[in-house]
Amino acid sequence: MIEKFGNNQQHLIIKGNALEVLREEIPNESVDLIFSDPPYNIGKNFNGLKDKWPSPEAYLEWCYEWLDLCVQKLKPNGSFYVMTSTQFMPFFDIFLGKKLTIVSRIVWAYDSSGVQARKYYGSMYEPILYCVKSEQNYTFNAEEIMVEAPTGAKRKLIDYRKPIPQPYNTKKVPGNVWNFPRVRYRMDEYEEHPSQKPILLLDRIIRASSNPGDTVLDPFSGTFTTGFVAKSLNRKSIGIEINEEYVKIGLRRLEIQADYNGVPLVKPEKDYVRKNCNGIKNNPILVDATDNTTTGERV
Repeated sequence: MIEKFGNNQQHLIIKGNALEVLREEIPNESVDLIFSDPPYNIGKNFNGLKDKWPSPEAYLEWCYEWLDLCVQKLKPNGSFYVMTSTQFMPFFDIFLGKKLTIVSRIVWAYDSSGVQARKYYGSMYEPILYCVKSEQNYTFNAEEIMVEAPTGAKRKLIDYRKPIPQPYNTKKVPGNVWNFPRVRYRMDEYEEHPSQKPILLLDRIIRASSNPGDTVLDPFSGTFTTGFVAKSLNRKSIGIEINEEYVKIGLRRLEIQADYNGVPLVKPEKDYVRKNCNGIKNNPILVDATDNTTTGERV
């Protein structure tokens, strides 16, 4: 069953199966930017829904279906950012490379303060594929995402290769390795979700690849960070989510509704002292033992 919340002209949340919603509710060539962060098929628990398919082949078959639908929904000048686990990204790359132009292969790198591997190399990144429908006509707002250039800003070196020597630029377009911290329990933006993506990550993507008034689609919205950032940047948003508890997060974060079925939508207060597996309260310094599971590595 598909349920809609919000305004078709501004910020729309659609509760339902992503495949069904993409087929039935989203017109072809109607979306400027898609960001997709699907389940990774690594066994995470999404509020009772297990992120695990019977086989890698079954997972990829499902992914190819929604990937193809997303391509159809993009406008001719649209952009598509997609994430998955490290082991499945090569299959996404080959599949999308036949349908779109792959502009960049991005690495989102982060520090991991939790339990790390001892007999293999622990995972410290997640891959992002950046694709466009038209190689000659797509949005990329370089000036919106400039970062400090260490050579020019800190070392103040002179470029003697130019006809008139001059200092290196102090700003540059980011490279394809992005260092943003993961969302941790103590952060203000934290929501109850096993794979929440940070605001900083979505802010860069949406600033770079869309303009004010454009429509941004997230077919697996989770904590609705995509919609939240799109709203803050004066973009329109469509968020699809099958899990009712996560839909409630979206309704609250996007300020679409103040209550759900008569119950106020209020962000739960954090308890900084958690209990260990024996029921004993631990020190407030939290240890995240799932750091390696984001990319499907062994734990």
